[in-house]
Amino acid sequence: MTTALPSQGRLEHPSHVESAKGLNAWVTTVDHKRIGILYLVTALFFFGVGGLEALAVRLQLARPNNSLVSAETFNQLFTMHGTTMIFLVVMPTLVGFGNYFVPLMIGARDMAFPRLNAMSYWLFPWGAFLLHFSILAGGAPSAGWFGYAPLSETPFSSTLGTDYWALALLVLGVGSVATALNFIATILTLRAPGMTLGRVPLFVWMTLVTSVLVILAIPVLNAALVLLLVDRQLETHVFLASGGGSALLWQHFFWTFGHPEVYILALPAFGMISEIIPVFSRKPIFGYGFVAASTVAIAILSFGVWAHHMFAAGLGHAADAFFAAGSMLIAVPTGVKIFNWIATMWGGSIRFTTAMLFATAFLIEFVIGGLSGVTFAAAPIDWQMTDTYYVVAHFHYVLFGGTAFAVMAATYYWFPKMSGRLLSERLGRAHFWLMVVGFNLTFFVQHFLGILGMPRRVFTYPDLPYWAVLNLLSTLGAVIMGIASLVFVVNLAMSLRRGKVAGDNPWEAWTLEWATTSPPPHDNFAEVPQIRGRRPLWDLAHSADAVERHIARPLMTPEETVSEGTLDKGAIAVWAFIASEACFFLILIITYVFFNFATAPAGPTASSALDVGKTGAFTVCLLASSGTLWLSERSLERMDHRASARWLFATLALGAVFLVGQGNEYLGLYSHGITFATNLFATTFFTLTGFHGLHVAVGLTALTIVFGLGLAGDFRRRRSTLLRTVGLYWHFVDVVWVVVFSIVYLKARG
Repeated sequence: MTTALPSQGRLEHPSHVESAKGLNAWVTTVDHKRIGILYLVTALFFFGVGGLEALAVRLQLARPNNSLVSAETFNQLFTMHGTTMIFLVVMPTLVGFGNYFVPLMIGARDMAFPRLNAMSYWLFPWGAFLLHFSILAGGAPSAGWFGYAPLSETPFSSTLGTDYWALALLVLGVGSVATALNFIATILTLRAPGMTLGRVPLFVWMTLVTSVLVILAIPVLNAALVLLLVDRQLETHVFLASGGGSALLWQHFFWTFGHPEVYILALPAFGMISEIIPVFSRKPIFGYGFVAASTVAIAILSFGVWAHHMFAAGLGHAADAFFAAGSMLIAVPTGVKIFNWIATMWGGSIRFTTAMLFATAFLIEFVIGGLSGVTFAAAPIDWQMTDTYYVVAHFHYVLFGGTAFAVMAATYYWFPKMSGRLLSERLGRAHFWLMVVGFNLTFFVQHFLGILGMPRRVFTYPDLPYWAVLNLLSTLGAVIMGIASLVFVVNLAMSLRRGKVAGDNPWEAWTLEWATTSPPPHDNFAEVPQIRGRRPLWDLAHSADAVERHIARPLMTPEETVSEGTLDKGAIAVWAFIASEACFFLILIITYVFFNFATAPAGPTASSALDVGKTGAFTVCLLASSGTLWLSERSLERMDHRASARWLFATLALGAVFLVGQGNEYLGLYSHGITFATNLFATTFFTLTGFHGLHVAVGLTALTIVFGLGLAGDFRRRRSTLLRTVGLYWHFVDVVWVVVFSIVYLKARG
């Protein structure tokens, strides 16, 4: 007997109505599937751009003392190549697959916030435009994709290239954080009935953990970029030793972001492999719990190993030993995954489709990259190999041999679902073998170049023993990789037009995305099987009472589909946003403490420049605004709308008083000749308090909108939770000010 769920109806609201046609339909879409495709197509374009930049680099290095490009052009090429591949290719590709398949895998109709999802995508091409516009504005950035200070400071990079680089990464970072909180809210609140977190596909698990990494790591980079832009645009010296700043501080901030970023790029790829290997081995994943738990362990440990990138910076033996131990420890959960994948294949009935070939190659290439990475955990080896081509080889084995190979496997695996057609296996195998040969020829020999002492980021080199022949082989491999990429693009284009029709589930896979048509309809599902295990389609096909266990139901809209019936997607998104903002402010606070607590900068300081009493009065107003907002929330819960509006107006007034007070304080400091560039106290003070003031202004804007909706009676209809979610942000801003006031003002009085 079939059990039918009560019909929830299909609410049609503007975020899900797409009446536009043609190109306009793609430009205005909020459908997660189309947005996913937009990410993938845009990333494919920049893969071509980044590949051409890499090929130009390799052609310059094909022989000793070459003069194909100048030293400055070479610096621009490798900077743009690294930035493009990481921020415009790999990250958007992984987000594109996540956008398309995460809602399908959990039985949802769309992402939790479709309009926010669209905004996140359009920030991607806007950031890419800013980065490449630098070429027309005096020259592309040339300080490396990690922008080491002081090379990225104005005395060493005087053109606007670095400014556009920093602005582009800020725009891309905002989009990444928005996407991450959207994924978190979607996965936690929109799972189909029965789809517990212990049953979600591992790709979903990896996306969830990656999203947490993004909201904690990207704001660290954003804060560092803000400080770099302040240095460059306002003539300050946060990262310039000549003005009392610290170039080493940039390295700490960048690699605090940079090492979690490695796993932001790797974990979704691990999820892809965890979906592909079981299907083509005809076995469930071995040790699902271990794979999921090791992912969490990697995420936690990734924030404690950043300084293994800085062993040559002279941090001291104790710091080197600590980070060396952490770097070795993080290899353990990664190794657990390798053994899980191998154990899944062991004894399985393996079908070596192109997807499985790339997945198998991923295991080999990633292990090679992992083993060379472990060698860097030994500080004495790192001292010898750092800044040589050994590092270049390791990095590419992890990110290209790892992530890129996994993405290629995922493309062959999921292309039928996205297009309804199969990619050509004949062209796929040609693509595979050309890519494997080209990749290993390009990068394996670079291990030996590093051992022989060839430094990276040099535009030419003398004719030393073996250097010429190894570089020529590496360049030949890059050409073969370029040919492989062309074969891949041809395969995509031909298969889209006349590839073999795939059907709904050509691989006989088990996860929910294969339960719908290929490609899926706008609403994703007409019906969803009841979820009773980790392989819902296998359960449905092999159960004796498959018909009895199939529950047909209209798919609920995101507003109606709430996991476990308890989680609010708005509150989860705001908490995720607060976590990201906390990391941003933490970096600004650390910077202030670093420059003002140990040794006071020359010139005016907090104790001599600030009026603690007057600011304390304005602080009381800001803290009181949290109390009035709480009273407004309580009044709204009692349906006393007039009282709620009165208390909310009081909140707005108190917040405005605080902003006026802060503005008055700034005017007073400027009248005494204290500006951003006066000294490091002034720089860090204005940056920290200025960004807090900006957040207060944003909060006041949001509360004003809520106030207007309340006056219009909208709370009586459907927005009663809006005040609570905006209130969370406002309370956070107040808490941040308590910390800032204690560190900046009370410390000054003490």
